[in-house]
Amino acid sequence: MKQIATAAVAVSGFLSVVCASACGAAADEYWPAWRGPQVNGVASKGNPPVTWSESQNVKWKIDVPGQGTSSPIVWADRIFFLTSVDTGQAGAPPAATAQSGQTRGPSRGRAPTTLHAFDLVCLDRATGTLLWQKTATKAVPHEGHHQDHGFASYSPVTDGKHIWASFGSRGLYCFDMDGNLKWSQDLIPMTIRGGFGEGSSPALAGDAIVVVCDHEGDSAIFAFHKETGQLLWRRDRDEMSSWATPVSVEIDGRIQVITNAANFVRSYDARTGQIVWQCSGQTDNVIPTPVLGLGKVFCTSGFRGSALQAIRLGRTGDLTGSDAVVWQVNEATPYVPSPILHDGRIYVCSANTEVISCYDARTGKPHYTKQRLEGVKGVYASPVAAADRIYFAGRNGVTAVIKSGDTFEALARNTLDDGFDASPAIVGDALYLKGRRHLYCIMRP
Repeated sequence: MKQIATAAVAVSGFLSVVCASACGAAADEYWPAWRGPQVNGVASKGNPPVTWSESQNVKWKIDVPGQGTSSPIVWADRIFFLTSVDTGQAGAPPAATAQSGQTRGPSRGRAPTTLHAFDLVCLDRATGTLLWQKTATKAVPHEGHHQDHGFASYSPVTDGKHIWASFGSRGLYCFDMDGNLKWSQDLIPMTIRGGFGEGSSPALAGDAIVVVCDHEGDSAIFAFHKETGQLLWRRDRDEMSSWATPVSVEIDGRIQVITNAANFVRSYDARTGQIVWQCSGQTDNVIPTPVLGLGKVFCTSGFRGSALQAIRLGRTGDLTGSDAVVWQVNEATPYVPSPILHDGRIYVCSANTEVISCYDARTGKPHYTKQRLEGVKGVYASPVAAADRIYFAGRNGVTAVIKSGDTFEALARNTLDDGFDASPAIVGDALYLKGRRHLYCIMRP
């Protein structure tokens, strides 16, 4: 990559930062993307229950078809998520496998030999009834995956007119709200580090749908026209495998797409694909999605090290070591779960554990650190927030609810007969929890 000269930009008036989800005002009413309407895990109009169990405040519970840790999204009266179904039918492995580059570390799973159907699922939000299940493609996956992962770990995104579903090495697909395929595009056949499996969800950025394909070969970021599927731009990336979903932000009328990865956090011009700024400082195996707010982007990682950086928006060039990094924390940061920004505080898990810390998002001052969520065992799902509460869904089926505030206060510990790796969604008074076997709608009667 060419060296980028550092230069601060003078921002006329004030820095205008808004979510560029391209979903319109109605998006705030629903949960249109991975991590919600502002891609930060917060439902500003939500108020779900604090307590529940298998016999309390469960409006409905359905079996999840297929397998995958795709998190649900919600629009109007419908819920969508991705899944993969092993058909059991023998099939030939793909002729073109991953690009140049060797897998680092031990492989976590054998590549299957049977055809898998890669499906988009649509449910009725009121009842959980299956409305339709459409197969985007059938293929024999060229790689296996980690035992905790799957072939459908991506989450879809919608603007209320179309739904975009990425299956990574199996391509990107655009459907209408009734499940009709409008267009599809091939992506990169990826070789993922250690055979962990794939999982960076697509993101809307104005008229573009953006996909990051970071792997052990020739990594790249793509932008397609969201309605036609036309390739708008592609940029090569000097990055190893990463799993972080990009986020978009509008600054002074210019939409940028921010990606988190091991070598650099980067921001791209959504129209041209040119790099606006970059900043080093993250660890390897970057998974958490950045969150936006208070004129900053907060980026975290936690594999063989710890990093939480608050980077000021509105700059250009290489920001490494500059005052654009407003504050930084180098302990007890997340490996898998993304952070959450709520009421001026940022909350993070330590690695994949039920140990959380809370910082002042403006200054980095710790409100509290390394507090344990009693009853929870392991956290992959990213936390969500509504009203004055933060919800942490555990891998053992226990969801801890804490009060949003400067001091740690546990409100509830709720147990269901499942385990949760997919992240929850909140719409109005309902909390949607997608487990390994079941999808729950948690709602007061």
